[in-house]
Amino acid sequence: MRRRGLVLAAVLALGGCMVGPDYVRPDAGTPAAYKEMAGWKRAEPRDQLARGEWWTMFGDRELDALAARVDVSNQTIRIAEANLRQAQALAAQARAGLFPTVSAGASAVRTRSPSGAGASAVTSNNYDLAASASWELDVWGRVRRGVEAGEANWQASAADLEAARLSTQAALVQTYIALRVADAQRRLLDETVAAYERSLQLTRNRYAAGVAAKVDVVQAEVQLQSAQAQRVDVGLDRAQLEHAIAVLVGVPPADLSIAPATAVVAVLPAIPVGVPSELLERRPDIAAAERAVAAANARIGVAQAAFYPSLTLSAAGGYRSGSFADWLSAPSWFWSLGAALAQTLFDGGLRRAVSDQAIAAYDGQVAEYRQTVLAGFQEVEDNLAALRILAEEARYLEEATRAARQSVELTTNQYNAGIVSFLNVIAAQTIALNNERTLLSVQGRRFGASVQLVRALGGGWDARALEAVRLSARPGDR
Repeated sequence: MRRRGLVLAAVLALGGCMVGPDYVRPDAGTPAAYKEMAGWKRAEPRDQLARGEWWTMFGDRELDALAARVDVSNQTIRIAEANLRQAQALAAQARAGLFPTVSAGASAVRTRSPSGAGASAVTSNNYDLAASASWELDVWGRVRRGVEAGEANWQASAADLEAARLSTQAALVQTYIALRVADAQRRLLDETVAAYERSLQLTRNRYAAGVAAKVDVVQAEVQLQSAQAQRVDVGLDRAQLEHAIAVLVGVPPADLSIAPATAVVAVLPAIPVGVPSELLERRPDIAAAERAVAAANARIGVAQAAFYPSLTLSAAGGYRSGSFADWLSAPSWFWSLGAALAQTLFDGGLRRAVSDQAIAAYDGQVAEYRQTVLAGFQEVEDNLAALRILAEEARYLEEATRAARQSVELTTNQYNAGIVSFLNVIAAQTIALNNERTLLSVQGRRFGASVQLVRALGGGWDARALEAVRLSARPGDR
């Protein structure tokens, strides 16, 4: 009994061994502050960035309704959800290795065997009812490291799902704002065409009165037709943007129609940026890359456990008899208990190559994680710079647009007084139209930079959410 106790204690002690490196999160080298934050006033309160429905910051109800449909119907998100369920199932498969395998079976076999020359064939029966169990003890932590890898993998898939959801939501918001900018462009061109029609009629009247040349009428007609062509072109852009929104919300383009807006309702929000170190927890793609590193680290342990012997315990028992009447009687009972220790002595360097591959894969995942962090910092800096520079550009364009409108009014009055030619009026009107359209374009780019900044900051997501992910399959997922 003492020897059995010592053996059991030794097995339990070995069961606590874990070969391979324990995971330590790689250093990503975060800066103390964003360079492009210089001159910015940090938004207060810090919780202004909505958790979840971040697009509500833009204050457009129709946008809110469309964004709510993305999570339900978008096929890219459904793919990511399926990938998460698959990763969770694989983790459960790895966890099953911690437990023994138990099986049972029953059979009844009648056999006819030939005998020697001159003898009759022999017929026999065999009845078998048995159960067996086998358990490979996880002495070196191979299974436990596999469980670690599986857990990290499904957490990475959960973060990938959030990244796909955030990317799709950002694409929808940006496309919707671009559509509203196209509506504004269309309204501007409608007003421009109406103004050019009045100019053409004025020029025709002056030509009929003999105070304008025929060339003025031709130039006015060319200018009007050019504006009409631009208006048609904006219609194409808007139609394609509407089709893109339909795909993002998961419906055929023919089933979605968005009425033109009379004005851009969305407002530029104040976005709390925070400090760079928070980005490691707030971006799901960074969290996914970090979890991939953890999985690669665990797989090193799985590979290194192959260098050590495996210990398997087995047991079997049941009834076996050649007679059905005696099948389940005590004399037909059998059992067996055993343990097997196995060690590979030579494999031509296979285990070493697998271990080297796991280490190289880990190094690659670390580099990919750091690259993802650097790309995250770049996206934040890029969009901070875009918002700052585009705001300054918008101020200059607003001043230029006001001046251009005044120039059109003055030049038109001079033309009516016969002081300048109609060519001067066309030049002033062209400059005014270009400034108006450029200003609308810059305003759209500012909205787009705001959306991309929210996406670059993680959209209000937090890596701590990975600890509580419980995905339930919705009807229709399978």
